[in-house]
Order: sequence, then C-alpha cells, then structure tokens
Amino acid sequence: MQEQYRTLAAEGVHESEINRSRFLCALAPVATEAEAQEFVARIRREHPTATHNCFAYVVGADASVQKASDDGEPGGTAGVPMLQMLLRREMRYVAAVVTRYYGGVKLGAGGLIRAYGGVVGEALDALGTVTRHRYRLATVTIDHQRAGKLQNDLRATGRAVREVRYGAEVTIEIGLPDADVTRFTAWLADATAGAAGFELGGEAYGDA
Repeated sequence: MQEQYRTLAAEGVHESEINRSRFLCALAPVATEAEAQEFVARIRREHPTATHNCFAYVVGADASVQKASDDGEPGGTAGVPMLQMLLRREMRYVAAVVTRYYGGVKLGAGGLIRAYGGVVGEALDALGTVTRHRYRLATVTIDHQRAGKLQNDLRATGRAVREVRYGAEVTIEIGLPDADVTRFTAWLADATAGAAGFELGGEAYGDA
C-alpha cells in the first residue's frame, strides 16, 4: 500500500477566463468510481448549455482507476491534460470537471492543453489539498474506572481516537502509524499498569 496520498480538502469551483472563453473547474473528493461518475453527471446537468464539459478522475490510493474525457474537444487536448495535472500533483480520490463556455477565439491544440491542465492546477491551489497517511487500526479495551483518564492521555499524546464504545468494558478505537505500534504498546502497558487490552486491526488512510 501507498504510505500516503493527497486528496481534495473540500468540493468547490474555480473560474478562469482565457481568450474570452470561460473555464469553470469543479473539483470534488470521491470515494469510488461511481461517486466520480455521479459528480460528472451532476456538473453536466448544471451546465447544459456549455460548449464542453470535460472530465478526469483518479480513484484509489495507488491511482488504480483513471478516466478522462475530451467531450468534443480535439483528442488529447482536454481530459488527458486534466488527468496529467491530477497525477502530477499526486492527487487521489478526486474528480475534476472543466466546463467551457466558448468565447469566439480559438485556442489551438497547445492553447487548449495549457488551458485545461492549467485551470485544474489553479483550482487545486485555490481549494486546497490534504495528505492522508497510511495507519493501522487498533482496539484498546479498558475498565470503566480507567477509561476517562486513558482517553485524556491518548489525546494528550496526539493519538487519533476514532471511536469509543461502552459495554461491559470500554472499547477505544485508534489509528497508529506502523512505526509507532511497538512504542505505543509499551506506553499503554505503562499508562494503565497492564490493565488494558490491545488488538491490531487492518490498514486504512487518514490523519493519524
């Protein structure tokens, strides 16, 4: 698995004007290819009179799904440069739609490539990105008497507490970088005088 990847902080739209043509780049974080396709369809519905609605998306931490469309622009002048910009910026789980309203001035192939790729880059800068790191899911179990202090200690040491469940015991789900697992188990044993249970789970991505 990839150690980390970048994705979009939030959905948004960035607009540029190039030789009287309006270029609106809509970006959205997407979890699946189906979500990416739904986003593309939604933007197209919002701009039914646009000259073109070109798109590109990348799904998967390893960029396993990559799609692009020129939507009527000359082949390779719109969707591909959009996709290349996403990949150059190491973006994942992101969909981009560039809506063009033609302004009467032809840009030529080189101009189109620069315009479509450039507006995606500008939109990424304007909307902001976040980095997701790979981590291990882990479960800590502790008695109710010690649970409150342990939660405070976990947060005080910067651990990512994901969920807390109360039953016969208190179950605390956390995220740990791989390199931190051994150090954490030693810290946990010391902090709880050996009273806490600890179980490692699978891998995920997040801010841990």
